[in-house]
Amino acid sequence: MSWDIVLFYSKQKIESVAELDDNQLEPTDFTGILENSFDRIKKNNNHTEIVGTDFTIDFYTHSEPVSNTMLNLHGENGLYALIELAKKNSWQIYDSGIGEMIDLENPEKNGFDNHRKYVEQILKKNKNSV
Repeated sequence: MSWDIVLFYSKQKIESVAELDDNQLEPTDFTGILENSFDRIKKNNNHTEIVGTDFTIDFYTHSEPVSNTMLNLHGENGLYALIELAKKNSWQIYDSGIGEMIDLENPEKNGFDNHRKYVEQILKKNKNSV
């Protein structure tokens, strides 16, 4: 199961997506930065897959700078790679599964472990409804 996250580049610290001020978002070249930050890249038209050690990151490319982009993450190591990239580029990360921003300094607070618990909860619901 993939983990959907959104990268933002904003002038403001985003505490909640519900309170997001679109005027504070800044266009950036997520595609270029992501593709130049990893060694193993697979491209198919406008779809890119980053292959790392025990993780993959899938996303659709943008031909122009955008203020945010959605990524599908597979594997916990991908989160840590993205956190380092986010710190370096002043990005912020939103976890759509738990509906919260990821604390880049303390990702264990609301990062991969919460996602794992969320997936387990969904799988239990699906088993019980069958």
